Amino acid sequence: MMRTTRKIAVTIAAAALLGATGGTSAQATSVAADGTAPSACRPANHLAKISNASSSAGHRHYRVTLTAPRGYDPCRLAGSPTDVRFSNHGSESGITAGRYGGQRTAVTFGPGHPVHFDIQVPHNDCGVPADEASFTLRAPDGEIPGTSVADGKLRVAAGTLVGPVRSGA
Repeated sequence: MMRTTRKIAVTIAAAALLGATGGTSAQATSVAADGTAPSACRPANHLAKISNASSSAGHRHYRVTLTAPRGYDPCRLAGSPTDVRFSNHGSESGITAGRYGGQRTAVTFGPGHPVHFDIQVPHNDCGVPADEASFTLRAPDGEIPGTSVADGKLRVAAGTLVGPVRSGA
């Protein structure tokens, strides 16, 4: 009797697992085909990392690269992020960034299509350390709700500017 009960339990568990796997595969296929996956542009659905970039005359530059893992729909971004703020170990620096460059060019962002933007910091001041930048991304028709966050070491100062989002890493 115990052996029969165990066989029934294993059979039910295997059927449930096969049903769950089959349902997941069908759902993933329909999500990709229908374009109903969550947008890569939503702050919770992408990763952002700050790295050093080549300096120019009078400025330090940092690159913020955004990537999206598989499973998210691509989206369109345009212009420089807004409401850019910097913090160090959770304390706000008090420095906000302006923007520069063309603000109308749209780029595609999503899995396999990373994007980046530039943070330009004047050399005229030693600046303050930061390990995080928060910002609001923009689509061609307005801001994307929510705040994205990028991690990485940088120094910021009054007069810091943020360039428009561009294709590539």
